[in-house]
Formats: sequence, structure tokens, C-alpha cells
Amino acid sequence: MSIVTRLVFAAIVTLSHALPTFAQEGSLNISTGSGPSAEVPDPRAGYNGWLSNQTGVTETLMGIDYDLKLYPRLAESIEQSSPTKWRVTLRDRVQFHDGTPLTAQAVIDAIAPISDHSHPGHNARVMNLLDLAEMSADGDSVVVFETNNPNAAFPWTLSEPGIAILGPPSDAFPINATGPYSFAEAVPNQFYRVEANPNYRLGPPGLEEVRAVVSGDPATAALAFEAGEVDMVINYPESDFERINSTGALGFSEPTARLYFYTVNAASGPMANPLVRRAVSLAIDRQGIVDAVLSGVGGSAAGTVYPDGKGWAADVQAVYDPAKAEELLSEAGAVKQGGRWMLDGEPLEIDIVTYSSRAALSPTAELTQAFLSAIGITANVKVGEWGASSDAIADGSADLFLQAWVTTPQGDPGAVLETLLKSDGASNSGNYANAALDKLLEKGRLTFDHEEREAIYDEAQHIIAADTAIIPVFHVNQVVVAKPGLTGYAVHPTETYWITHETKFVE
Repeated sequence: MSIVTRLVFAAIVTLSHALPTFAQEGSLNISTGSGPSAEVPDPRAGYNGWLSNQTGVTETLMGIDYDLKLYPRLAESIEQSSPTKWRVTLRDRVQFHDGTPLTAQAVIDAIAPISDHSHPGHNARVMNLLDLAEMSADGDSVVVFETNNPNAAFPWTLSEPGIAILGPPSDAFPINATGPYSFAEAVPNQFYRVEANPNYRLGPPGLEEVRAVVSGDPATAALAFEAGEVDMVINYPESDFERINSTGALGFSEPTARLYFYTVNAASGPMANPLVRRAVSLAIDRQGIVDAVLSGVGGSAAGTVYPDGKGWAADVQAVYDPAKAEELLSEAGAVKQGGRWMLDGEPLEIDIVTYSSRAALSPTAELTQAFLSAIGITANVKVGEWGASSDAIADGSADLFLQAWVTTPQGDPGAVLETLLKSDGASNSGNYANAALDKLLEKGRLTFDHEEREAIYDEAQHIIAADTAIIPVFHVNQVVVAKPGLTGYAVHPTETYWITHETKFVE
């Protein structure tokens, strides 16, 4: 049975709506690595929707469960009526925080700003994923979406947290959504607070208040946890996980779809040469990095974009072969002098940039520097903010940008590849371009048969590996630590949910 057919008849039997229960005066303080971009952060802009989705403020039409399966959320069902047309029937008796009902027109009004360049909710990344030509209401309960092109990933795209369904804002509800918690206040890049929605359709949530406190430095977050300033830390430092568990803290370490990888500067500098890219990739001992950086909490060396066991992964192995790396450097025209490689008469230097909000990033970059040095390549590491690092790779002042992304945030394989590696991808900061890959990614959108799509994305991954379009390093478990007394929490493989939720389909 196809995904579309299954979803037409799908109904959620149970949905646990509360954030993790915690016995501390009805509140939960969570330390997280990133935060709101404004005092009233529009969930549709940037990645604000991830935080509002995680804290239970906003909801999406579709959702992703803990097995990375798609289910109707605010939608009751979704049906494809033509190659470019989808009919979404809304769930009954859903209300926004201000008490107004969820209607088809409200959904249209919420999604339209994503494509409006003049609106604060504009989001080029999400706009490209949606590829909308038109939206219309068929009565109060059915939204008809028409895309510019056939798009097999469209139902999955509707689970993207940035496609948050919002009602008209007011002073009382500046973010007027439908979730079990309502937005209370935010301080940009510092703090995000939500309060219980007593009128939530599945009953009041288990906590009166949840606070997300931003700490860009995982070590600082760990100190705040031990000092009792926060109750829970998302992405706790891997190197301290074993010790903190021995103190009686609750530890969670579960596989996710997050990949640590290098974006390559494919437009200028040494990494513009595919032979040099391949050589750099072969010089990196990925298993050595996993063993040293992740401290046994869980992770696996990555040869391709998607992790084993989470769907879509091609059979592309992580290879460590420094001798082959040196052969490729010679083939690229480099010459080794005094133990160091020279290219075009200049020392071969690789500038690596990354950011500090995840504990594993800096040591991964430093170990990469050591592995490159071991074969005679000089590498420099600079740790800053994500935006500055992205700018550096885009303007050619850096050669490698170490990042950590969830590769199937909507459960579908196409979105991240299109965003990162398509010639016009919204986050293609390395300016990589490959016409064959572009065509495959377009074909993946246009193909609705699951087995055919698997073959398409398998081929795409082999192209990425052969051309070293990015350099995967490892897939990682998400590490979370909480004080004793926490119940009802589980690590979600997309990391976009802190709310525990269960789904069961009836066909």
C-alpha cells in the first residue's frame, strides 16, 4: 500500500500531548544550543519553528513518529487527486490559543507568508520545499494544495516545523498556534518561555511552564546543570556523559538522523579540485574520531548521508586510506617537499571553520587537522558562530565547513540534499554544482513509487561520494541529561520533537 493510500485512511488513535513530566513546581528548565531570533520569533522564519515545535507551541499538518513514519497531525487525512494536487482534510474541533477554530482559510493564511518576500515569516528554504502554485479552501475543513511540479515528498514536507499553522496574532497571543503550550515571552538568542494551554484539545499538559535557556557552549550548559540552574540539557557533552550518569542523573543516548559532515568550498581554492577533495576525505580516520570524540555514547563512522537503520542509506562505506590520499594528491599535480605538500608552487593549506554550539564539533575539526597534517597537508581551524562560518565557506575564505544536520528532518531523503547540494539549494554555501545530481534530485521529487525513489536516492548518494560533494564524518546519537524525576521523555530521531507522542494507524 502506498504512503498516500495509507494516509487517506489513517487516524491517530492515541497522542500523548504533554512535555516530559517533572516534579519541580510544575516547571521545566531546558538548556538548548540555539534559541529565538526575536522577541516574538515567527515560527515560519529561519529555524524558529524547530523551537516552537519542540516546546509544544506550534503544530504542523503532518508529523513524523519515532520510527520516522508519517502521520496526520492537525490534518485528519491527505489525498492526492492529481500529480500536482493534494487535498488535506483538517481534524475536527481544533482551536487556536485564542479560542478561534482551525479552518482551511486559516491554514492558507498561515502558509502564504512563507512565500512572501516582504513578510517576516518568509522562508526561502521552506518555500522551495513546498513549491506551491496555489492554495484554496474547499469549505471550512479541506485545504487544496497545488504544486508547480509533481512532488512525491509533499506530504512529508508538511511535517516541516517551519510550516507552523498559526492564527491571527494579538497582544495576548503574539504566536497564536494550536499546541499544548502557548508562547509567553522570548529574549533573542537567550530565552524562550511557554505556558500550559488549559484548553488543548487532548486535555491540559503536564507542566505549568517550560523554559528553554540558550547556551551556545555545551560545557557551560553542563556546569549549569550541576549547579541546579537547569533541569535538562539537550546535547549534553559526550565526553562527560558517563561521569554525570554516575551521579544519579538520567541519561538518554539514542540514534538520530544527525550527520556531522564537511561542506566543501567547491568553487575556489584547493577543494574545488575533486581529486583534492577525495584525498582529504581518505585522510580522515572517521572511526578514530568517533572513538575519541563521542566517548562511547554512540555514533558511527559515516560513508554516506543517511545512517543505517533510519532508512534511505546507500551502501557507501567510510574509507580511511592515507596512502591512497597521497596518490590522489600527486595525481592532482601536488608535489611533496620536506614532508609537506605543495600545489601550484604554494603550500597546500586547508582552512577549516566550524561553530561551538555542539561539543563534538571543535574536537572533530582538530582531529581532522591532525590527520591532514599526518600526510603533509597544513590545516587551520577556526571556531566561531554558525553564520560566520557559513559566510566564510560561501565567500571563499574557508575550504571546509564542519556542520551537524539532521538529514531527514521531514522523514524524506530529498529535502536536505536539495537544500545542501542542488545548484540552487538555499543552504548550498559551498557553491557545489553537478548537473547529473540536480537531475536526479528533480527526478526524486517527480517519482511516486517508493522502490523507484529508493533507487534514485541510492544513485544520488553514490554521485555525492564519488565527487566528494560533501565529506560525511559520523552519524551521532543525541545525548540528553536530566535530573531524577523526569518521565515521559524519549529522544526523537529528527530532534524536532521534545513532546512524546505515539501514533497508531488503522487501515
